[in-house]
Amino acid sequence: MKETLKPGIRYEHKFVVPQSKTVPALYPESPEFVAMPEVFATGFLVGLLEWACIKAINPYLDWPREQTVGTHINVSHEAATPPGLEVTASVELIALEGKKLVFKVQAHDGVDLISTGLHERHVINRERFSEKVGAKQTAASKR
Repeated sequence: MKETLKPGIRYEHKFVVPQSKTVPALYPESPEFVAMPEVFATGFLVGLLEWACIKAINPYLDWPREQTVGTHINVSHEAATPPGLEVTASVELIALEGKKLVFKVQAHDGVDLISTGLHERHVINRERFSEKVGAKQTAASKR
């Protein structure tokens, strides 16, 4: 992490919602999801908020050796967004506690505020993280 990584960093990320990011597309294997309305899925909204946080802080990391992973999300999903609307995810780094980053997040679809909340990420060393995941895969395969 660079010394310039400090609370107060802000970022906006814009994304036009395609059909492939609607509720039926979230789990096409699920008949229950497929039957639901074609609006921006909460799961994809969470991913968009994470994406904005990643883009906000990557210039302050030794990317790609250092990366961040999401560890906690507490957000609302207040309004439905149909495909074709542009969503703006606005994020602000509000706290830095060691390797833990806390972001205030919100999203707006040009008509409604669709989400507000907090998101936490942790800075990782990509190589060490991948080694731990590999060890977990090996342990699981021996069961």
